[in-house]
Amino acid sequence: MPLSILKQYWGYDAFRPMQREIIDSVLDGHDTLGLLPTGGGKSITFQVPALLLPGLTIVVTPLISLMKDQVDNLKNRDIRAVYFHSGLTRREANLGLTRCRLGKVKLVYVSPERLQNDNFIAELRSMDVSLIVVDEAHCISQWGYDFRPSYLKVAKLREITGEHVPILALTASATPEVTADIMRSLRFREPRVFARSFTRENLSYIVRYADFKEETLLRVLNATSGCAIVYVRSRRRCREIAQLLTREGISADYYHAGLAPEDKELRQNAWKNDHIRVIVATNAFGMGIDKPDVRTVVHYDLPSSLEEYYQEAGRAGRDGKESFAVVIASSRDKATLSRRLSESFPEKDFISHVYELAGNFLNVAVGDGYGQLYEFSLENFCHTYSLPPIPTQSALHLLSRAGYIEYIEETTSTSRLMIIMKKEELYGLEMTTDAEEVFQCILRTYTGLFADYVPISELTIARSTMLSTETVYQTLLYLTRLHAIHYIPRRTTPYMYYTTSRELPKHVILPLEVYEHQRERMRVRLDAMKEFVFSATECRAKGMLRYFGEKDPQDCGKCDVCRARRSKNRPMADSRENLRKTIVYRANQPEGCEVTSLLRDIAEKRENIIAEIRHLADTGEIIIDGCHVRTKK
Repeated sequence: MPLSILKQYWGYDAFRPMQREIIDSVLDGHDTLGLLPTGGGKSITFQVPALLLPGLTIVVTPLISLMKDQVDNLKNRDIRAVYFHSGLTRREANLGLTRCRLGKVKLVYVSPERLQNDNFIAELRSMDVSLIVVDEAHCISQWGYDFRPSYLKVAKLREITGEHVPILALTASATPEVTADIMRSLRFREPRVFARSFTRENLSYIVRYADFKEETLLRVLNATSGCAIVYVRSRRRCREIAQLLTREGISADYYHAGLAPEDKELRQNAWKNDHIRVIVATNAFGMGIDKPDVRTVVHYDLPSSLEEYYQEAGRAGRDGKESFAVVIASSRDKATLSRRLSESFPEKDFISHVYELAGNFLNVAVGDGYGQLYEFSLENFCHTYSLPPIPTQSALHLLSRAGYIEYIEETTSTSRLMIIMKKEELYGLEMTTDAEEVFQCILRTYTGLFADYVPISELTIARSTMLSTETVYQTLLYLTRLHAIHYIPRRTTPYMYYTTSRELPKHVILPLEVYEHQRERMRVRLDAMKEFVFSATECRAKGMLRYFGEKDPQDCGKCDVCRARRSKNRPMADSRENLRKTIVYRANQPEGCEVTSLLRDIAEKRENIIAEIRHLADTGEIIIDGCHVRTKK
């Protein structure tokens, strides 16, 4: 049955490793923890059972954008799904609940903060739930690198749905402490754990040290082929690096959370369709991106933990072919990592001050605000009160962990629209010429408008009607006032949700578990990241596998440390003779060989390869012809 569902809806003839075992465990009613690496196909492990089980499958996920993408993809496969998060209007939420009550839905995606809404919880009590799924389950663990206090509410689902409903928890990266904490927090009964090894045999982990990173980045990209991702940590650097690559003849573009939705989609699609080779991005790019042939992932800036690094580096080589995960590190990066600890955990007085100013900024009186949602621009807030952006953002996250607020940075990436007037009423509706054009364009472009809210693009409509985007926007508002449609413009500003009434600053208390203990855990993660990058005494992959709890990991034989050790252990004469033979053999090919490919493929120090090429050229065994070497014909 699971295999026939997989074939019918996804067109695959077989499951990936560990998927079938997880599915069978869930269908047998067991609480199950699945540890699958990035690209391991986690979503299949709950979407297939959802179609086989009689009731609803509730999926708790922290990423609104990923939630929307999955629901849209399921609808394209003719699988009925809805989502609920705090950014929905009351009308949208009510429509989704009605569809659940009528049995027109199989999967319900829920953001964790939605579980704090009493009305929503009351609705869930009346639903027939067959499975609870916790995606990105490391977020529930106090030991996890991305702990979110709203995830602690997930355990309440067990009380609402009954102990007989199994829970499936999924994550791509978790240490043994996090794994145990996930199962404890979700009250697992006789748990079953399915874990694929964190080993990626086709992936070579390489660290290159350079104080001037631009030159090294160009050398890495020129020495490798295929598409690539370059990860940085600031939006400004995204743009600068993409411009540098373009100037150097490497097709590239950039991607970060601040781009307009249309630009994100255009750039993402251009990269996925191989119209550009390199995407330079912050960590906003990658989640849910299933491109199997990424050959190289470069970290220009260092992430704060091995969990983050493993997930991002793991986007290379999902097709199983040889790929590279390259870190470019400078002498300054170690200090930068240390500084992140103080930026992530500012002084407690500063945090209380930010809480007070946020209430003033939003005009929330002391004792008010409970259950209210407010748009909150961090940029305007910091500008208004002359606050440093990074520590201020960290203060908001810590206040969220302490349970005072829920600071939600994800914005609604697309506008939505639904036709609410009956078809027979539309025929007699008088509207302006622009409104008539826009309305007809909507009917031609989008389907399902009479039954549900549909994502739309004002830019697409503007291009089709030859109107400006501002005219389209105003026209859609006009049609909403006529009660012909209900139009919800995209939300471009993050928002803040008050989980308690506003307190006086002196009553804001950060528990040990939220501040001191989490600070210590971050210090441990930062130290592990420093060890991975700046120590060259142990195989890179082996050290990472030990961090994730794998016993007796073996040297990979492919990382830069293993290659250097192998080169060092070879007898000098044999090593040089082998190097000479390799270069001559490659140069003897019909079209010769690029120097960059020799530097990339030969497990020898760069300076040794260059010296041998020059020596062979001086002795006449090879000829250097521009960027190529060849033998005399």
